[in-house]
Amino acid sequence: MTSDESDRFAIQASAGPRLELIAESFARFFERPLVESAPCGLEKALWEAPRAIVAHGTEVEPLFFYGNRLALELFGLRADAFIGLASYNSAEPSEREERARMLEGLRLRGFLEDYSGVRVSTNGQRFAITNTQVWNLVDRDGEHRGQAATFSEWRLL
Repeated sequence: MTSDESDRFAIQASAGPRLELIAESFARFFERPLVESAPCGLEKALWEAPRAIVAHGTEVEPLFFYGNRLALELFGLRADAFIGLASYNSAEPSEREERARMLEGLRLRGFLEDYSGVRVSTNGQRFAITNTQVWNLVDRDGEHRGQAATFSEWRLL
């Protein structure tokens, strides 16, 4: 098994049925699909999307349970290190307060269409993300299950 296949399997196992929740919640809030439907199925379409996609749960300090191939590459992590990582670690300490304010506003509104911020990889490489969509993961019963984000525009700093 290649490292890519190993990462994909680990991410799929971590996310489980929440993969559908990521896509369904996005479609409800933004009234368009997160990824184009593909004969390969939702899991592979999310994994191979030409945009970073990440999601975390509802823990007191939310933990990532999903990151697609591009997200893992940008953050410089393998799936086993990304899964369970406190999501605030994706931002530099100086950016965490702003990130926390954004997430609190998101809890109330449900989604943001055009978020921008600075993130940092495990090797310290900073990158700016722009035109980011961030949304709450809300199941069919209206229960809040976490938050997710996607972006296709970034630049190294």
